[in-house]
Amino acid sequence: MHNKAHRGEDAELYFEVHGSGEPVLLLHGFTGSGQDWKSTIEQWGTDFQLIVPDLRGHGRSGTLAKPFRHQDAAADLFALLDRLEIGACKGVGMSGGGNALLHMATGQPQRIKAMVLVSATPYFPAQTRAIMRQYPDTLSEAQREHLRSQHPGGDAQIRAILESARAFADSYDDMNFTPPYVATIQARTLIVQGDRDPLYPVEISFEMARAIPRSSLWIVPNAGHGPVAGERWPEFVSTAAAFSRG
Repeated sequence: MHNKAHRGEDAELYFEVHGSGEPVLLLHGFTGSGQDWKSTIEQWGTDFQLIVPDLRGHGRSGTLAKPFRHQDAAADLFALLDRLEIGACKGVGMSGGGNALLHMATGQPQRIKAMVLVSATPYFPAQTRAIMRQYPDTLSEAQREHLRSQHPGGDAQIRAILESARAFADSYDDMNFTPPYVATIQARTLIVQGDRDPLYPVEISFEMARAIPRSSLWIVPNAGHGPVAGERWPEFVSTAAAFSRG
């Protein structure tokens, strides 16, 4: 394993690389960090080179200098792959990390060979925008403590992340993928969604699965946003690793 910082055009990315083999990006969700994958590294086995970044403004990648955009995060990740001299890779993305993968797989389709999208979305529907607008005001003290444990920049870093979450409510040009556009994705794609996700209705995942040519859909029953957390996590990692080997 090695840890490095990669300085992009307007952000510095902290990342770790574990193992050798076929490169796989492991992308955490918005407000998370690369630490979210820590417990899974050994479960992936020896077939993969796992690239685990903290997305811009998250974890050890410093404080956001401007509102977070998934398209900017995708550009950071392409720059990281270039630095590592990796032409094409596979990827697993949770929520915001999955949204960044959508940008990667449409922006440079030949570079993403396969991807697993968990609780990702091609666009923000109205119900999502209402939740995002209120999200910073709804966090419990326990949730804020968890954020502090993941973000060394403290309250200033967390404040910038939460302000970006609120800004998503009025953003229409970042996550704005039409079915014809996602149909240009070449990657084998596994879409994972909870059937009771309050943020992204399950119907959106059906839309994506119909549009992406080589896609599969895993609907998790009685599950919300991030449906593979908790007791389902080991099964998910095994499934994602098997899919990435294909």
